[in-house]
Amino acid sequence: MKSLIFALAVLPFLSFGQHTFSIVAVDSVTGEIGSAGATCGDSIIWPGTPGAYIISDVIPGVGAIHTQSYYHETNQKNANNRMDLGDSPSEIIKWLEENDYGNSPNIRQYGIVDYNDGSPRAAAYTGSDCMDYKNHIVGPNYSIQGNILLGQHILDSMESGFNKTEGCLSDKLMSAMQGANVVGADSRCKPEGTSSLSAFLRVAKSTDAENKLTLDINIAGTDDGVEPIDVLQSKYDAWKTSNKNDCLPLTVPPVEPPNDEIGVYPNPANNTLYVMSGGIKEFNEIRLMNSFGQTIMVLSGEMIKNGHSIDVGHLPNGLYLINIEVDGEEDWVSKVVIRH
Repeated sequence: MKSLIFALAVLPFLSFGQHTFSIVAVDSVTGEIGSAGATCGDSIIWPGTPGAYIISDVIPGVGAIHTQSYYHETNQKNANNRMDLGDSPSEIIKWLEENDYGNSPNIRQYGIVDYNDGSPRAAAYTGSDCMDYKNHIVGPNYSIQGNILLGQHILDSMESGFNKTEGCLSDKLMSAMQGANVVGADSRCKPEGTSSLSAFLRVAKSTDAENKLTLDINIAGTDDGVEPIDVLQSKYDAWKTSNKNDCLPLTVPPVEPPNDEIGVYPNPANNTLYVMSGGIKEFNEIRLMNSFGQTIMVLSGEMIKNGHSIDVGHLPNGLYLINIEVDGEEDWVSKVVIRH
């Protein structure tokens, strides 16, 4: 079966092509950088390459870059250099368009995201001559892109999986990949009965070395008819079991904190945040601030009751500070994460 896919893969091209569905993403709270993707090509069809993995550059603490569709290592290196120089994702893409190796930006596709001190930026580009179906989706902290796809629903399903999954960044990326676990997601793989032939999942903590990431799984190829995203899931599950401390939700304070202490829960919060005191305390004021110290919300007036609930469902994901004035004493301050 792979011989047929090989013919389909190389006949339209005179040079190496990398047609892929992929995602790059940042966790604005932990600073983790993630990269995942798959393609209907592997180390057998493309000798000397690691399959889909070749498109991925992850720079710990900085950002991630995917260069796909008629991949060329010069464009990948140039994008990496521009990120090292401090360019934003949109600036990097503009530079790549203007300085494309081979002067053919219309056949390229890019997805780029950076951490930017906790205020992530994301951008994508899909050249007009990439093979259909082609498109990209850009979110506040992620970019999803693909070409030679079954259709738009592949990208939409990846986005839905990423956004609806709770947990650490690697959980969300794995769910995005499962969103594309559809026969023929890369349409060349429909005869194979799989979404793709190779897949990868990578996550870097800010303290990682670039050549030694916290999570780095590459499925360079599978046997005929074996779904690489399922193999990726299996290896990810095994990694998570062995590395429990590398994929934990942020600490959740107890619902009933010890006497004379204050707890804010859950943390991370989704739609509602509760402030609870372990002793007989009255809250004079509750002030919620963003990570820049700007006041977002103030609750005051009559004494605020112990166990007060705060609606945070309308606030963007990110790190916040909560300042509580208690019984006229010194203010109590804590960090709070909002993650929908």
